[in-house]
Amino acid sequence: MNLSRFRSVLLLLLVGSVIVGAAVLRLIPGDKVRASAQGPTPGHTNAPGETNCTACHTEFPVNSGTGNVRISGIPKNYRPGQQIPVTVTVTQSDGVIWGFQLTTIDRTGERIGAYTLPSGTPPQLQIDNGNIGGLQRRYVAHTSEGTASPVFGSKTWTFTWTAPATRVGKVDFFAAGNAANSDGGPNGDQIYTTAVSTLSGSGVANFDTDYATDVSVFRPSDGTWYVLRSSDGGFVAAQFGSAGDVIVPGDYDGDGEADLAVWRPSNGVWYIQGSGGGLTIVQFGADGDIPVVGDYDGDLKSDLAVWRPTTGVWYIFRSSDQAYDVRQFGISTDKVAQGDFDGDAKTDIAVYRQSNGTWYVWRSSDQAVSFVQFGQDGDMPVQSDYDGDGRVDRAVYRPSNGVWYMLRSSEGFGAVQFGIATDVPVPGDYDGDGKTDNAVYREGIWFIYRSSDQGFDVRSFGIAGDNPIPAGYIAR
Repeated sequence: MNLSRFRSVLLLLLVGSVIVGAAVLRLIPGDKVRASAQGPTPGHTNAPGETNCTACHTEFPVNSGTGNVRISGIPKNYRPGQQIPVTVTVTQSDGVIWGFQLTTIDRTGERIGAYTLPSGTPPQLQIDNGNIGGLQRRYVAHTSEGTASPVFGSKTWTFTWTAPATRVGKVDFFAAGNAANSDGGPNGDQIYTTAVSTLSGSGVANFDTDYATDVSVFRPSDGTWYVLRSSDGGFVAAQFGSAGDVIVPGDYDGDGEADLAVWRPSNGVWYIQGSGGGLTIVQFGADGDIPVVGDYDGDLKSDLAVWRPTTGVWYIFRSSDQAYDVRQFGISTDKVAQGDFDGDAKTDIAVYRQSNGTWYVWRSSDQAVSFVQFGQDGDMPVQSDYDGDGRVDRAVYRPSNGVWYMLRSSEGFGAVQFGIATDVPVPGDYDGDGKTDNAVYREGIWFIYRSSDQGFDVRSFGIAGDNPIPAGYIAR
């Protein structure tokens, strides 16, 4: 066998293909016929409904070696249309030839976003399409020219992922990597898998590095924030604020984690402790105003904002350009209900009028105003993204019967009986699945109805008089 032919066969074996002869072509569940040496067929990223490369490389269980596969460059939150450089790295101390496959899917399991590959000859990456159980998916994988590495013990590939034009909720990246030993066969190779996610906006009361809402309270008596981290179950206590302050949690520095923040009605001053350190003090607002924190300019940072009931005027201080926005919207008896209802990554000015159960939303995408009747007098607005599509849904909690009524933008009407008249609604994504969970706080006891598995979670955290921090994101 000549050297060129031997190398071709070797590469075919390393990417998990069954080789008969020196060059075999096969039809894959995608949209092209190609040489097997150019990568695995679609469906090997370990995403839901998929396998990984241990189907061919069978000697070792997946993720049993000393190396790994990593996806880096993915931010905790994405903006519509954002171009994000993505790096995939496979490591193994004795690896010789390398491969990988990656896919990106939305909450339904369908492909989402677009890939752009770097220029260069010969190309080291390729894009392919596949159908997994009726779901359309797109993949990035190595080519035969992209299996060698200039360094020992690892191989890196880089490309660009462009986020969808509007918010779609949580996006998941799945990848499988192959660290092959170059022995001419599939044995001795190590297969690794990994997954990372990005959200369409910062999560509610997410004080740590994951994507889930943290059970947390603010104690006015001593100005202390108490947080039970969902990532590791750790407990955090921080003194920040005083009696009479209004909690205004948000992601003011854009790092994807909630910051400690209070607004002091007596002087209209905002006090913000960034999660990365640093104290910000800004005078914005007057006594009698209602803080309405949101990302009104779409830069993934919370903006200082207040609503003045006496005049119905919204005052917004944009973080992107340090400019002011002043708009009249609403009447004194309305409940503020701001949120991104149109999925353009910008918070929309909105109010809920209890007297007629009507939602008035001033959309940032087209500056149009929508009127939707949903609710009745006495209901509490609990707007949030209950179906995980990246858009805030109109929703109310009815204390008289403990029922949550949701008008979901993708899944339509829903109702859940969960709570009693004296409970405080605390909607948030406590299970980290990208969908808001129905939850209530009852004098130190948290009751959570998980959207991921329809299971219940009961936690004791807080005492009488505490303010649950997730409630700081909705109308007061």
